[in-house]
Amino acid sequence: MTAKQHHPLIVGTFILTATGIVSRLIGFVYRIWLSRLFGEEGMGIYQLLSPVLSLSFSLTAAGYQTAISKLVAEQSAARKTPSLAPLALGLSISLPLSILCNMVLFFFADPISVYLLREARTAPMLRILSFSVPFSAVHSCINGYFYGIKKAGIPAGAQLLEQTARVGCVYIVSAWALSMGRVPSVSVAVLGLTVGELVSMLLTIAAICPQKKRSLQAASQEGLRKFPALSSHALYGRLLSMALPLTANRIVLNFLQSIESVSIPSQLKLYGYDGATALSVYGVLTGMAMPFIFFPNALTSSVAVLLLPIISENYALGNMEMVRKTTLRTVKYCALMGFCCMCAFVFLGKWAGNTLFHSPLAGYFITTLGFICPFLYLDTTLSSILQGLGLAGHIFSMNVVCLLIRLGFIFIAVPRFGISGYLWGILTGQLTLGLLYLGCLYRFLTKPPRLPG
Repeated sequence: MTAKQHHPLIVGTFILTATGIVSRLIGFVYRIWLSRLFGEEGMGIYQLLSPVLSLSFSLTAAGYQTAISKLVAEQSAARKTPSLAPLALGLSISLPLSILCNMVLFFFADPISVYLLREARTAPMLRILSFSVPFSAVHSCINGYFYGIKKAGIPAGAQLLEQTARVGCVYIVSAWALSMGRVPSVSVAVLGLTVGELVSMLLTIAAICPQKKRSLQAASQEGLRKFPALSSHALYGRLLSMALPLTANRIVLNFLQSIESVSIPSQLKLYGYDGATALSVYGVLTGMAMPFIFFPNALTSSVAVLLLPIISENYALGNMEMVRKTTLRTVKYCALMGFCCMCAFVFLGKWAGNTLFHSPLAGYFITTLGFICPFLYLDTTLSSILQGLGLAGHIFSMNVVCLLIRLGFIFIAVPRFGISGYLWGILTGQLTLGLLYLGCLYRFLTKPPRLPG
């Protein structure tokens, strides 16, 4: 592999990783502060919004961001000038969907909170959260373009600014409420999330404007001043053929994850907990322990984001040797990182829970979940490689298997063994998913299908 081939992945990964680490450090301290400000039950209520946020993102943005990134990468491989057409077409679909989602969440917050989330106190939070959906859709699509041309600086800066704006907003509003002698509501955290998405969107819009001018100038020089109607229609079809399966897959997966998240507190009640205790245990797990476990994922997530266009571009060019080398190096280093993190979490998890969160339960969760690290971090990058090879359908099927395993543990093991039953489900599901990913990738690379084009 030449230095030139190394350059996009190494430099881009460094930028995203450095920003991701800083952002996660801010978020990590932020989580500790939130847990002390709102308590374990408050964190549990706040975490109930995660399925709604994930489902909204899957419906309005996730598939289109990936499709834009892949299309731009393929066009870059075919010609020197990356086109803004995939971004424009993606936004023309993603933005209306996000506005519709915004309206549904705002006007139907009460029934959603009562019948779906099973917690009426989330209704005002849903109304605030609804406005973050269009902001998220716009900056996600723009990020997809920058990932496609392998310029990670803008998405990285947007991520850092979003986190800073979120924390700053919550701190200012909470400080004001405390100075007035009031106890700040958990809704303040949702307000911070929405403000962070708004600031991130404004930054990415400002960044794409100069790019539009350059693209038009370069297109004029290449004799591509305008896209023919047929070309635009064909590009629309290509975009939808990539985005719709990804969106459908993400919606189904997030729907299963939503069932998982909402069912944990109710199944803990069957184990014998009251409502407040069930929400507290859920809050400690999802609001304290899980973010701690996912903290090192800043590196693997950065690699995964940049692997997709690189794998897509080399696969489109028929350069399977590069695909194999990139895959093998990714597997080797991610597995090594996962093993080191596992050792750290297993031996230091109890100390981390007691010292950082003042929660022995968080320490127990961190220690137990540490065993998933080798596969957790590896799965993130393997999924991106498989997407770049056009195996989104396989990814969907394997993730459904993983989620069904976890749901089985929730409904069978949790009522009998408490939250430990869910931890066993996470361990079993993540191990199964990792093995399925590795098996699928091994079969593809040892017996590659007919190359496209």
